[in-house]
Amino acid sequence: MSDVDELISVRIAAAMPTLTPIHQRMGAFVLANLFRAATMRIDELADAVGASVATANRFARTLGFTGYPAFREALVRGFEATIAPVERLRSALQTPASAAEVFDASLAQAASNLQLAQTSIDGNKAQAMVDAILAARRVFVLGYGASAFLAGLMEHGLTPYCANVQSLALMGGPSHAARRLFTASKDDVLVAIAFPRYVDDTITLAKQARDHGLRVLALTDSVASPLAHVADLVLAVRAERRLAANCDTAVLAVIEALCDAVAHRAKRSVEAAAGLTEFVLPWLVTSAHTTRRSTNKRHQHTEPRES
Repeated sequence: MSDVDELISVRIAAAMPTLTPIHQRMGAFVLANLFRAATMRIDELADAVGASVATANRFARTLGFTGYPAFREALVRGFEATIAPVERLRSALQTPASAAEVFDASLAQAASNLQLAQTSIDGNKAQAMVDAILAARRVFVLGYGASAFLAGLMEHGLTPYCANVQSLALMGGPSHAARRLFTASKDDVLVAIAFPRYVDDTITLAKQARDHGLRVLALTDSVASPLAHVADLVLAVRAERRLAANCDTAVLAVIEALCDAVAHRAKRSVEAAAGLTEFVLPWLVTSAHTTRRSTNKRHQHTEPRES
């Protein structure tokens, strides 16, 4: 809970004995649902407790605010990054748009994020991150929420070219990740991925890894990110999206660029890629195999049956 939320909670709790019964009910609802209350319009809060809009406004003024907008603004202050996607969606829904227009706008924003990534990523930092990955005995990749899938894709991209890559994102949860990181050493690196809305487990585990002697490489949205504060090296990727928390397109593009750079620099990368392809060949559908199957099926339908 932020300092702002705590101040409002204290203010409501102190005022409760003097409030009218309906205002007490409203105060109790807000105390039990701080985040939800921060996302609600005045009519939504009034409906939630069976009160009128005027009552909700008087409740805010009783707490010392000029009105409900000022009260809600104070609540929102503690949840800016978390609430931002909700507010963007609320604002977008107030402007009529066709599905095609929303589709085009989303693609345009993804393209803008990609362009910004290409022009703003520090090449020297990217080079240093590639060097650290190649020099590591083991590479751990960590992310939770949507970043868990990005971590899995990074593990997939690095596996052919690094001796030991392990995604800690999807198996066993944070306690399992902590156990794996406990076995790590200063010869290993952790690549941590976190974007708003930041997941606390990622930040905590990255700090634990750093304190344990690992070098922490961060993919996050800015140097102001809580992950950036515990990382040794940061690549900042803007990932804004109109109707959701993040646009993963630019982040994935940066991950793919890192994997390509590792592949280009790794020793015996061609042999590794060829060996992996040959190993998984039994599970791949080749064009020759597809053609052969299609030809066989065609013959089965065209050849006359013996009577």
